[in-house]
Amino acid sequence: QVQLVESGGGLVQAGGSLRLSCAASGRTFSMNTMGWFRQAPGREREFVAAISVSGAITSYADSVKGRYTISRDNAKSTVYLQMNSLKPEDTAVYYCAASSRVVPTTNMPTYPYWGQGTQVTVSS
Repeated sequence: QVQLVESGGGLVQAGGSLRLSCAASGRTFSMNTMGWFRQAPGREREFVAAISVSGAITSYADSVKGRYTISRDNAKSTVYLQMNSLKPEDTAVYYCAASSRVVPTTNMPTYPYWGQGTQVTVSS
């Protein structure tokens, strides 16, 4: 099993920045791709970003491209999501997820491990 714990969420004004962290523990050797997803009230969970085990391959949703950056520190078993130029529509619960897939994927069923989520609220 893999346990994922997110942190770093909070309340920020539009245009501000936040950095989310996701610490992994357990059978971390089974993790390759790490991803971030989000779910806003009344909406389905959606893909945000993903990164390969080496960090060489990243993928972003069009809505966050150029504003968000995903990175990872394998020595610390931690993945990060730097969020800049935040907008009210970025408000959501952000979830970290882990997959054994080698190539980052946007497909949620390919991520068997999930964190509990961290709330991000962007005020206008």
